[in-house]
Parts: sequence; structure tokens; C-alpha cells
Amino acid sequence: MSNKKNNEIIDYNQDVQKLLLQFMISDPASFARTQNIIKADYWDDKLRKTTRYILEYADKYGALPMSEQVQAETGTELPRLDEELVKFSGQWYMETVEAFCRHKAMEQLVWDGVELVQSGQYSELERRSKENMLISLQSDMGTDYFADPLERLHRMRDRTGMTSTGWKDIDSKLYGGMNRGELTFFAGGPGTGKSLFMQNLALNWLQMGLNVIYVSLELSEELVGLRFDAMISEMATKQIFKNMDETAMKVSMAKKAHKWGKLHIKKFPEAGTTCNTIRAYLKEYEIQNGFKPDGLLVDYLDLLHPNSGKVGPSDLFVKDKYTSEELRALSAEFNMLTATASQLNRASIQEQSFDASHMAGGISKINTADNVMGIYCSPAMKEQGMYQIQFLKTRSSSGVGSHVFLKFNQETLRIVDAEDSMSNSSVPTTFSKIQQEIKKSAPTSSVKSGPNVEQDEYKPGQTPSKIATEGMGLRNILAARKGRDPL
Repeated sequence: MSNKKNNEIIDYNQDVQKLLLQFMISDPASFARTQNIIKADYWDDKLRKTTRYILEYADKYGALPMSEQVQAETGTELPRLDEELVKFSGQWYMETVEAFCRHKAMEQLVWDGVELVQSGQYSELERRSKENMLISLQSDMGTDYFADPLERLHRMRDRTGMTSTGWKDIDSKLYGGMNRGELTFFAGGPGTGKSLFMQNLALNWLQMGLNVIYVSLELSEELVGLRFDAMISEMATKQIFKNMDETAMKVSMAKKAHKWGKLHIKKFPEAGTTCNTIRAYLKEYEIQNGFKPDGLLVDYLDLLHPNSGKVGPSDLFVKDKYTSEELRALSAEFNMLTATASQLNRASIQEQSFDASHMAGGISKINTADNVMGIYCSPAMKEQGMYQIQFLKTRSSSGVGSHVFLKFNQETLRIVDAEDSMSNSSVPTTFSKIQQEIKKSAPTSSVKSGPNVEQDEYKPGQTPSKIATEGMGLRNILAARKGRDPL
């Protein structure tokens, strides 16, 4: 059999295979480096017994057999090679045995593939295909920790995989943003804005010049597009159809003027969509555009099915474990920024602070995810246009347990950083807002208890009989907030 490498046909005939075996028993160091990828089934029938004997002998005795032992046990004459030849041809052996093993593994899969397809073993076909692509020798020795500590720290700080989310307060908790190849979750109850958060994140990345794919398993492509129209044109969705020409012009001008990235919105059916479905789409995207996407948002994980049809949808823990692991693997395979969303369970409805127990499906998602952010929005916060983001898990930072606030425009659907830093404060309420206005509006107010008691004479515990306020009083403040004339 032969294999084409760098436009040159390499013939893996019996002589080449025998030479590889000679290298194996002649150089223990090279054998140790290649032992993990070698299988006896890769060699031709006449040499398969010999290869199996060498592997079993090395595994049992921790050494390589002599040529005489090989010939006595297998009948194959396998003389050791000269030390100088081994020394100068070592690189040839390493490259050839790696390519040979990968080639033979794929060849075997082709022969077995027909039977696997006929018997419906698609998952086994996929598993073996992935394993074959990973057949390689270890040449990367990792990080030498003490070699250059300063360079290592600079490399970590300046790593190119870190990308901003577009929200500075969230970035600060994630030590700069999100990494490619990782998986981020937005978790929230029904109607809390999980899809809106991912759509806003997509727009933030577009504005950075990144190419983004938004996969929807629930909302139509048209509705998702309408939300982007509102965010970009800064018009309410109900006004867009009244001003379609203006909306179209603003969207077109935004793309041209600011050199934004490309956005593709793809709706997949809820029934049967898997990570393999998305992988096929990503491959087609790469073929048609000539480049891979920078970001992928899947709306949302709970509607995604495992690649293997053997996993039942009723077992949520196992199902979510498979889908989250497969989505994260897809993110690493394409080196993308990847985010998705997940539902919180019923126990979270009355809670103001979330933890792993509130995640629908259980801990399996959190174990796989790199970042998990809970979305909290009380009725009072919704009226004020505020969101609270709670950090349930951050793999690369110490943000767990902290929270930040973001502002939400209910007309344009845009979510942005809060104007005031509220990361360390409690949930804003109408009452606290009123208190702040009282302090600003009535700096000269005085409190009197009886006709002869001045303000500086008032002692704690006394009950004032009359409150006199200079400037705007509490009733006037409340009236002003409601748009009425002061009383």
C-alpha cells in the first residue's frame, strides 16, 4: 500500500514495514517514543506475528528482544541495524512510522466502514475516525516552568485567545474576557433574557470585527434578525416596520462605516439537531467563505441533542453532559469563542442568589463549562432597565460569587455597562433611588422637636413632633418621579 505525502508517493511495502521493525528492536529510545501508536494489526500478515511478539515482549519485560529471539519465536529474520545508521536515520523512522500508523488505521476503517454503516454503528464509525486523526507522536514537551518565568507571565497576560465580551465589568471578573476553545453559559429562568444576552454578545463581537454565527434552535431567523435591527438602528422593534427604509440604511451604514465582522443567523429544528449538525454547517461555512468563524452562539443548549442516538432525552443529567462536552469539543476543534444558554430550574424562581443546584439538568453542565453566569432580574430591576449577572463558575479567574450590573434599554434591546459602578452594591431598588434623591435634593433640611429645639440639639431616640424640610420634600420627589406636579 502507498500514501501520498507532500506530493510524493510513499510505498509502505513489506520491505519498508520490515525496516521499521528493525528500527524498533535496534533503538530502544525511538521505540519508547512510538510505542503508544503502534498496533500489530497495521503490519502485513507475514509480519503481524513478529510485531505482536515485539510489543508483548517489551510490555512484559520492559526491554526489547534480541534478533535471535525474534527469529526463534516468529521465524522472521530481523537483524539489528548499525548504530550509525540508526543515529542518522532516526528522524526518518519517527516521521515514517507516524504516517504509516495513521494511514493503516484509516485503511482499516475504510474496510470496516461498510459493515459499521450497515449495522447502524455510526457512533463507532465517528469514534474511530476521531481516534485515527489523533494518531501522532508527542513532540511538544509543554512548559518548562523555571526556564523563563517572566516570559511565561507575559505570554499568559498577552495570550491572543482572550477576547473582550464588550462589557467591561464582566471582563474584569473574567480577567479580560473569554478564551477561544472554551464554553460559556448564560443561565436564567424563562423570560429573563438569555437570548437577548447572547444576541448582544454577538453584536459586541461584530463591532470588534469578528465573524459570528448565531445558531437558533427556538426563535426564527427573522425574529433574531429583527432584534439585531433594533439594536443597530436604535429604534424600538414596533417602529422598525414603520421606518423600514431608515432601518435598512442604518444597518448598511453601520457595517460599512465601522468595518464590522460578518453575521450569519441559522435556524435549526429543535428535533434532532446535534453538534454534528452544527459541525457540518461550520465546515460548509469555511468552504464558502474561505475562513473559519471567530464566534459561535447556540440558543440554546437544552434543546440540543447528543451525537449518539443511544442517549435518551429523558435522562437530563447524561444528555446535558454529552451535549455540553460535545459543544465544548466543537469550540476547541474550530478554535472559536463559544457561548450558549441554559434554563434554571423551578427552585430558582424565588431566589435572588443562584448556585449549581439551580441549574436545570444538574451539575453536569457546570462541570464542563469554563464560565457560567446567572441572569437575575427582579420586577423592580426590570422597570428600571437593570440586569444583575452572577458568576457561578469562572475557570480562569476568581470571580465566583461576585456580581455586576448591566443596563438594558427595553426599546432598542441593547444591554450595556451600567453608568455607575454598582458591582459591589446590593440590588438597586426604587426605595434606594428615592433615598439618593432625597440626599441630593434636600441638603439643608432641618429637623425640629418642639419650638425651642434646634437641629444640632436633636439627640438619637427623640421623637420629633414636626418635620420641617427646606427645599423639595419627599412628597414632591415622589410626585416628580411619577411625572405629576409637586404637591
